[in-house]
Amino acid sequence: MQFPGLLMLSRVEFKYFTYMIRFKQIFISIVFVLFAFSVLFISNIASDIPLEELKTEFKNKNSRFVEVDGTFVHYVDEGVGTPIILLHGTGASLHTWDLWAERLKDKYRVLRITLPGFGLSGPRSDKKYKIKDYVNLLESFVEKIGVKKFYLAGNSLGGSIAWLYTSFYDIKVKKLILINSSGFEFDEIPFVIKIARNNFLNFLIKKISPKFLIKKSLKEVYYDDKLISKSIINRYYKLNLRQGNRQAFIDRALINYKDHTSRLNNIESPTLILWGKNDEWINVKFAQKFKTMIKGSRVSIMNETGHIPMEEKPYESLKIIEDFLVD
Repeated sequence: MQFPGLLMLSRVEFKYFTYMIRFKQIFISIVFVLFAFSVLFISNIASDIPLEELKTEFKNKNSRFVEVDGTFVHYVDEGVGTPIILLHGTGASLHTWDLWAERLKDKYRVLRITLPGFGLSGPRSDKKYKIKDYVNLLESFVEKIGVKKFYLAGNSLGGSIAWLYTSFYDIKVKKLILINSSGFEFDEIPFVIKIARNNFLNFLIKKISPKFLIKKSLKEVYYDDKLISKSIINRYYKLNLRQGNRQAFIDRALINYKDHTSRLNNIESPTLILWGKNDEWINVKFAQKFKTMIKGSRVSIMNETGHIPMEEKPYESLKIIEDFLVD
């Protein structure tokens, strides 16, 4: 008569032990995930790289450093002739124009600027990273070096600075070149900027700076991933580690969008709008929006090309630019 009772007790014990085994498995899995995350975090902690160390690798014989409005600016001045000023995009530096500059300097005075918050220029102490702040800095820069009239080209963020600058100082800009330019509100925020805006995740940028984030971003801005070499990844990665640049990236990402596009109607300078058709960051449809708002502008679309044509297809894109400059 006691056998059924013992059997029932055994079933309860069995369920209890089964539950405990499952609980232990879940607990061990959680511990393993936390341990793996800790190892990943620790292994990817990246210290700032001293400026002098970065200079030995990334400045060239024509590099110059100047203080503009209390801000440290790295620029390269090469060649003779009519000046052309080149402005890079988010996360980049003046090195994005290396292959263009090598050819342009035979005919033009090429001025490449690393914008504050990036590369060897580093952060602004006043944290002024609004587009109009960059416009003001560009005007102070050209006044300081004594350039009166020039061609102006900008990619992405640099494009936004270029067209807004031209809308205020049109008389100084002989011709304007916009390359996958920002300015209109994004349809989709790029992944790395989403992380920078997230207060719980932006430590990934500020503290550990894993290379996979750099590589992911480059894969988004290149159409052909095979063109992304280790040296390109290392350049973006190391210059990102210049003291203060990671915090500057976050500070810029947190700035609310302000629509300045009504000023596009003020631009009289001949304007070329060049776009990589396969841009994942800023859709090619915005090329036509710029064309509609800038009087007399022309559009050139490059097939199988991403967000940074001057890096991905430097000679093909430069041919389009050179034809426009001499037209």
